[in-house]
Amino acid sequence: MIKNYLLIAFRNLLKNKGFSFINIFGLAIGMAACLLILQYVTFELSFDKFHTKGDRIYRINQDRYDNGKLSTRWAGGAFAPGSEFKAQLPDIEDFVKMVPAGQVLVNYKDQKIVIKDQYDYFVSGSFFNIFSYPLLSGDPKTALQEPNSVVISETIAKKLFNNSNPVGQTLVMNNDKPIKITGVMKDMPENTHMKLDFLQSYSTLIKNYAPQLDHQWYNDGCTTYLLLRPGVDPRKLEAKFVPIVKKAYEELFKSAGATAVYTLQPAQSIHLYSNRMFELEPNSDGNSVYLLLGVAIFVIIIAWINYINLATARGIGRAKEVGVRKTLGSGKRQLITQFMFEAALLNLLSVLVAFILISIFLPVFGSLSGVDISFSLFGHLSFWLSVLGMLLVGTFFSGFYPAIVLSSFRPIEVMKGKLSASPKGIILRKGMVVFQFAASIFLLIGSVTVFKQIEYMQKQNLGINIDQTLVIKAPLAKVDSFYRTMKNFKDESLKLANVKSVTASTTIPGEPIPWNAGGIKLHGAAESTGKQYRIVGGDYDYLAAFNFKVLAGRNISKDFPTDTGSVVFSKKAAEQLGYDRPADAVNKRIDFWGKTYTIVGVVDNYHQQSLRDDYDAIIFRCIPDVRGDVSVKIGTANLQQTIDGLQANWKRFFPEDQFDYFFLDDHFNQQYHADKQFGQVFGVFTGIGILVACLGLFGLVSYTIVQRTKEIGIRKVLGASVNNILQLLYRDFAILIVIAFVLSIPLAWYAIHKWLQTYAFRIDVNPLFFIMPFIAVVVIAFCTVSYLSLKAALMNPVKSLKTE
Repeated sequence: MIKNYLLIAFRNLLKNKGFSFINIFGLAIGMAACLLILQYVTFELSFDKFHTKGDRIYRINQDRYDNGKLSTRWAGGAFAPGSEFKAQLPDIEDFVKMVPAGQVLVNYKDQKIVIKDQYDYFVSGSFFNIFSYPLLSGDPKTALQEPNSVVISETIAKKLFNNSNPVGQTLVMNNDKPIKITGVMKDMPENTHMKLDFLQSYSTLIKNYAPQLDHQWYNDGCTTYLLLRPGVDPRKLEAKFVPIVKKAYEELFKSAGATAVYTLQPAQSIHLYSNRMFELEPNSDGNSVYLLLGVAIFVIIIAWINYINLATARGIGRAKEVGVRKTLGSGKRQLITQFMFEAALLNLLSVLVAFILISIFLPVFGSLSGVDISFSLFGHLSFWLSVLGMLLVGTFFSGFYPAIVLSSFRPIEVMKGKLSASPKGIILRKGMVVFQFAASIFLLIGSVTVFKQIEYMQKQNLGINIDQTLVIKAPLAKVDSFYRTMKNFKDESLKLANVKSVTASTTIPGEPIPWNAGGIKLHGAAESTGKQYRIVGGDYDYLAAFNFKVLAGRNISKDFPTDTGSVVFSKKAAEQLGYDRPADAVNKRIDFWGKTYTIVGVVDNYHQQSLRDDYDAIIFRCIPDVRGDVSVKIGTANLQQTIDGLQANWKRFFPEDQFDYFFLDDHFNQQYHADKQFGQVFGVFTGIGILVACLGLFGLVSYTIVQRTKEIGIRKVLGASVNNILQLLYRDFAILIVIAFVLSIPLAWYAIHKWLQTYAFRIDVNPLFFIMPFIAVVVIAFCTVSYLSLKAALMNPVKSLKTE
């Protein structure tokens, strides 16, 4: 019996080659697209799921408030909470503190490498007890206990020691700080929210640099993770934080209006649902990931709908086959089995074609998404489960309804030729076409919105000038007099023909401001009026080099020797201090960490980071000997010659440091890299969805025209023109597209509105975002319909009537 089913299924596929191709190719494209997106989504959802104790690991998030108003939201907050909560709450089994250690120059004998700041952290001793990052050598219990000890990654170990065991060896940091290697860690996997190469012991920070920090409630920058005991409810534990925090703040700040709220976030959710200050790395966006999952579902459903539509539309053509089979004794169950078998065979062939498409386009998808899935996905159980699930669901979803419809034909009506299309069946087919086009329009509206938002962010005026700015990473090696050495480098570099300015600062545009200060207030005001601000330290030339717009007062300048005691406020910072008019803030004095500074100017707000973030309240402080990145404004002429000149000067004055440089505009736009990748993936798969929908439409139109061949011939004999025939064939599909457009508008508006809310600076929703996709779908659909419709309208009516 199975052999007979298989033989009949193959005969039907070969008999209707055009429809078979449309079904198989359409389903294959849908399956390939869906499987690729599912692998991407699976990867995004897999972050930090590999930790053995992962369901009990939580990060302490900190929200700071000034007089009841939220001021900052930190991933890396105060230093005290971890140890204080652990000491007072038995629900906490363990904790680990992590603090950025900054970029470091590492020497071993004649080997020299730079560890970039995002890979270098001070980490407390419980790190390997809480997280499941395996050590290749060393003891995980003691590796991070002692001061001046470090655990390095496998990659760093190979760079410095090749294949020998480095445990016990001593490295030298920044030419003057020895540190002992106590462990080698297997490289952290891609699916974790931290990517560290250099783990210095937390006790190194406390002993050598800042012994007072460990119990501070107001110095921020410490990321703390808790390991809860089994069965502990994190929400109930959060409530126990409140009295501890309240008591600490009352003792420290007394009448001040500062306070903080501490909440717990599962480590497994950080990658998709966290965008706070001091994240260990830029995270993804859960809404975007699930939006892509929705695209995958839309695409595969559109492909399945194609099969259902074509199978039921062709039902009349197979009616006599069903009638003969029933007359010869076939039961309804046997017929359903036959048609389900055909659906299974077609889905299986589609899966095989989908594998070929995946193999071809996998590298392209990896480039678009930024996720290196590679061909290893064929070895993952999750991939094959997805394939099996799609095959089973697809067979049932695409085969069951056509099987029920086709097996229900009555033999007597069929043999008499009285069978006609069911009104309910026609309505259902039209409904599915409406769904296909509504989904296509919805996806197109989303693609247009994503593209416009990204374009808006990249073209928006930042409020400063970052063009033609070459940034040299901060010198790390110790020199006799840093101020004198840097001054000499600046002076010599300014002699180069195309160098316009040279300035150093604690941070550069495009990066988070690591220096946060609280309790800043007007001189003599009550402690309770103190608020938090971000601090940028720069030399005399910083503000002028980036062309900050001065709203009141002046820039910091060498012409004023007292400017080391002066500050410049951003407009938002002045407003936070209580001055809506920038001029009113000029010459006011503020108390800042035990010192008094004078506000000499107010500059306009600017975008320090992505337009996803709001303006910050920023204070610019003059630090003539600031040790930070060096920003060089250069001309466009003789670019390589200018870079060579800068490099020669760098090697002359900072011989132990690498000349590591980049262009600031490129660096700033890297913040939008993830947004651009999301837009590309969304746009490509939207196009695939529309292609699959058009394939189905092409097949449905071709079969509709075959069914109406006699009608078209009679109309032409009676005097209908080609234009009349085209209008007749266009009208039905035009109505369906209009209905689809009307249905898609509210859903699309809601979706793009929710997505845009994640950006502090965003485009306004424009009616053109809806009209353009509608016109595009109309044009694509009518081009699809036109070829077959025009061919039918131009056919000789005598030939048309002979077909009957």
